[in-house]
Amino acid sequence: MSQDRNDAKLDRRSFLKGAAVAGAAVAAGTRIAAAADSPAEGAKPAAKPAAAKLPSETFITRPGSDFMADVLKAIGLQYVAINPAAGFRSLHESIINYSGNKNPEIITCLHEESATAMAHGYAKASGKPMGVMVHGTVGLQHASMAVYNAWCDRVPMMIFGGNGIDANTRRPGVEWFHSAQDPAALVREFVKWDDQPASLQHFAESTVRAYKYTMTAPMEPVMISIDMDLQEEEIEHAEKLRIPKVTRLSQPQGDTSALRDAAKLLVAAQKPVIIADRAVRSQNGVKLMVELAEALGAPVVDLGGRMNFPTTHDLELSFMRPTLVREADVILLLEVSDPWGTLNSFADPYKTYRPVTKPDAKIITISMQDVYLKSNYQDNQRFMPADLGIGGDVEATLPDLIDAVKRATTSERKTAFAERARTVAKMHREMKQRDKEAAALGWDAAPVSTGRLAAEMWDVIQNEKWSLVVSDRVQWARRLWPATEHYQMLGGNGGYGLGGYAPIAMGAALANKDKGIISVTFSTDGDTLYAPGVLWTAAHHKIPLLMLMHNNRCYHQEIMHVQRMAAIHNRPQATARIGTEITDPNVDFAKLAQGMGVWAEGPITDPAKLGPVLKRALAVVKSGAPALIDVVCQGR
Repeated sequence: MSQDRNDAKLDRRSFLKGAAVAGAAVAAGTRIAAAADSPAEGAKPAAKPAAAKLPSETFITRPGSDFMADVLKAIGLQYVAINPAAGFRSLHESIINYSGNKNPEIITCLHEESATAMAHGYAKASGKPMGVMVHGTVGLQHASMAVYNAWCDRVPMMIFGGNGIDANTRRPGVEWFHSAQDPAALVREFVKWDDQPASLQHFAESTVRAYKYTMTAPMEPVMISIDMDLQEEEIEHAEKLRIPKVTRLSQPQGDTSALRDAAKLLVAAQKPVIIADRAVRSQNGVKLMVELAEALGAPVVDLGGRMNFPTTHDLELSFMRPTLVREADVILLLEVSDPWGTLNSFADPYKTYRPVTKPDAKIITISMQDVYLKSNYQDNQRFMPADLGIGGDVEATLPDLIDAVKRATTSERKTAFAERARTVAKMHREMKQRDKEAAALGWDAAPVSTGRLAAEMWDVIQNEKWSLVVSDRVQWARRLWPATEHYQMLGGNGGYGLGGYAPIAMGAALANKDKGIISVTFSTDGDTLYAPGVLWTAAHHKIPLLMLMHNNRCYHQEIMHVQRMAAIHNRPQATARIGTEITDPNVDFAKLAQGMGVWAEGPITDPAKLGPVLKRALAVVKSGAPALIDVVCQGR
């Protein structure tokens, strides 16, 4: 630590020491004065006491948490989301007083799941991890659902969990309930790596190591357990502490020989199709995807785990996947989270399936899916054999694949590719026209149709620099909106766990707010009600996010599940709304948001009123504050 930093600490600690002594003297004087108000009969007035003093050894002028704060700064954490708790009280204090609440800045959340989910969204929008601090056993249990979502979504995240290791120094009672021998055991099956450092030097090295791991594909959460005593005790031998140099690994690339084999198959194919899911992380990745598709004249299906391919491009046929897969002779899967489900049809509830592909279709995969797995949780999906499986990060591998394709392409094949591209372009235009016509059905219906919901939102934001920070809730946006930039559609929440979408959107909006990007999201009623306190966080930290509520007043998918079961059991389906509706009473999301300090209007049932209120909400968001519109909608 630098000399000026040490001086700053001593100045601050000196001030705190003086304040504490003064406080002790005032407290002592108050207690004696209270006693003097009613002296015993005949007693003489008590002599004025001397000012109380605390021993100098009471003050810890260089706590371990100050060094920990320096480490967090060194790895580049801009924010750390917390629900305040004793398990990291010393690090909390060091961040705000020693580091000046900057790099990282504390984001106050009202639930650990929301804090963790905010870090999830922030990472997808910013391309870098955000910090999360959780408290002991109970805080980590609250956060675990959001950790799992991030794991399934392959998102980097730095989790710091407070814990009391030494039984001799734990405070009696609550601190025992909140401590564990191995706190990370709770989430070990869905974090990439964890550690519980035994010294400050150990903390520095493990934190830098964790940062490197979380930022290397497959990107997943990491966790460091931070002992309370290590945080709170005086630093010994500060001159020996050092923070390792922070570096990142180059992302792993696919084998060059295997890529040449893949290129030969793709170039020779008559009807290839490219299917991408969580394939790229940046606009350069989108550019590479376009280059690959154009080099082959091949159609692209973007499954939407990330924004992989422009929705405006002539080769984009994302919503014609069944037809393309059925006719394809070569299928290239790029970081597809569910290859088996993509290439097979499954009949529920009868549990029957059949392949959609031709028996002789060649399957090529490029993915990190098989590189880092755990056994308990089944997020790796059903096993899908491939003719050519290539391990590697897609974005890092694409340049070599493109080069191999171009080298393998003859002039004759170029002519065939150009003809194929013209055919695909015609299919693209027809698909887009069908989407527009389908979205217009029930345009004036009440409750509001989801097609109109998406269209009205687009009409308001189309001239802005925009980002749909959660892009899998209302599919019409992906069908209708012209998305060309990677930041414009960030995908879903990975594990489909409710309670995650609203704070993920909030975290992405936090990352976007300094970029001049208008963040919008379709919030769902069931999800938002899990932890509505995230609305307060948005208002408190002035996170500009336009939340358009898709309020269908039910868990609609679950209604359909119960209806399906009733049908197969030959029982009434009309009762399927019991246990699935969110009515009687209806939730007034506008009042809920207003009570949290968020500008809001609604509930809106007349679709004609939607456009004007969206314009008012946009003005609020452009001023730097969150806004919510409660719209009563069709089920889907």
